[in-house]
Amino acid sequence: MLTQCLGVPHISTGDMLRWRIKSGSEAGTGMVATMQSGALVSDSLVNEMVEQRLSDADAIDGFILDGYPRTLDQAGHLAAWLEARRIDEVVIHLAVDYNIIIARLTGRRQCPTCGTLYNVASHPPKVDGVCDLDGEVLVIRDDDKEVVIRGRLDAYERQTRPVLEYYRESGHPVIEVDASYDPPETVFQKVRQAMELA
Repeated sequence: MLTQCLGVPHISTGDMLRWRIKSGSEAGTGMVATMQSGALVSDSLVNEMVEQRLSDADAIDGFILDGYPRTLDQAGHLAAWLEARRIDEVVIHLAVDYNIIIARLTGRRQCPTCGTLYNVASHPPKVDGVCDLDGEVLVIRDDDKEVVIRGRLDAYERQTRPVLEYYRESGHPVIEVDASYDPPETVFQKVRQAMELA
């Protein structure tokens, strides 16, 4: 919704990493075990991927980064990259209770062909277990298994929460929205209102 509103690309490091794994690239094959365990892929690889993607023509007027930066090293790398190009940023932090995160992600299903996401509780397909768009059987991604999610939440506490503090303390605009219970449309409106005030 935010991408459509702003007319800029949504850039997800998770999607980029999953594409590399699916494509069987040399870098991708080494990432499978790391991602399946819930650990974070190396900063240098992720920084390089993001930098390459931000150089594409569709990102010239802005972009939305999703899942990046996740470490202080990544945040520093991004800050230097943006500063060199005189690009201002706004950080949006969607705060969600961990138990809700686990319930949402373990209920997520994805079409292996078109990539459409569903959720068994909040956004189920019309026919249970089947993609509405192409009839493919939906799958549970390896990184949506509970043990992996808990590993990711642990990594978040150790490595990503300090990034949020870094942005707050360095004076960057940080918009914090409680996204625990509201539907996506309401969260989107909260973010839009907060951005107008930032």
